[in-house]
Amino acid sequence: MSVWTRPALWLRLAVVVSAGLGLVLGTGSLVYFTVDSNVIVLGYFIGAVYWMVQRDTVDAPAPRLRGAATLYITITGLVAHILLNKGVNPLPGLVDGADLRQEWSSFFLHYVTPVLVLTDWLCLKPRNASRWKDLPLWLAFPLGYAAVTLVRAAAFPDFPNKYPYFFLDPSEKGYGWVSLQVVQLTFEFVALAALVVGLDRLGTLVARRLRPVEA
Repeated sequence: MSVWTRPALWLRLAVVVSAGLGLVLGTGSLVYFTVDSNVIVLGYFIGAVYWMVQRDTVDAPAPRLRGAATLYITITGLVAHILLNKGVNPLPGLVDGADLRQEWSSFFLHYVTPVLVLTDWLCLKPRNASRWKDLPLWLAFPLGYAAVTLVRAAAFPDFPNKYPYFFLDPSEKGYGWVSLQVVQLTFEFVALAALVVGLDRLGTLVARRLRPVEA
């Protein structure tokens, strides 16, 4: 069976389209973790699609990088929906928002892409590729992002958009408050990373139940 007839390829192409559209429609820069995580996802899944077509396989390459991309885009989706948007339904803004292009960009970057990537992680191969020891490596990027943001703002006071997220801005509540926010987010990110590994294991159980059906 050709890889072009496999749902796995088309799901991963959908990830590429979603992340690509979100980035093209939006005006955000690499200052934002949202943009960074979607760039990582876009790059990985373009490579994955190329790998699958060239090798005629449904298995994605570099499973540890796939796990990292899954974690980062999950962080993006949850932080945006819970902390930044306060759980507000994004759908009405797609029709009557003040800036429809930006609304659609945000919808792709914060909602569609994370859901597609999580679906890929849960349902598609390879399975059991992530390890608990991968967690510190995965967490280096989001924690490094926070550190770079704070150091850059202190070193370059005139840098535009110094604090892209309110929980990294010490202007009103000070660095002690920001430190507490970072510590809290770190614990939450560790839990999310553990969830990503757990979903990999769950995906294995689901795949066993669905055999001999393949993705």
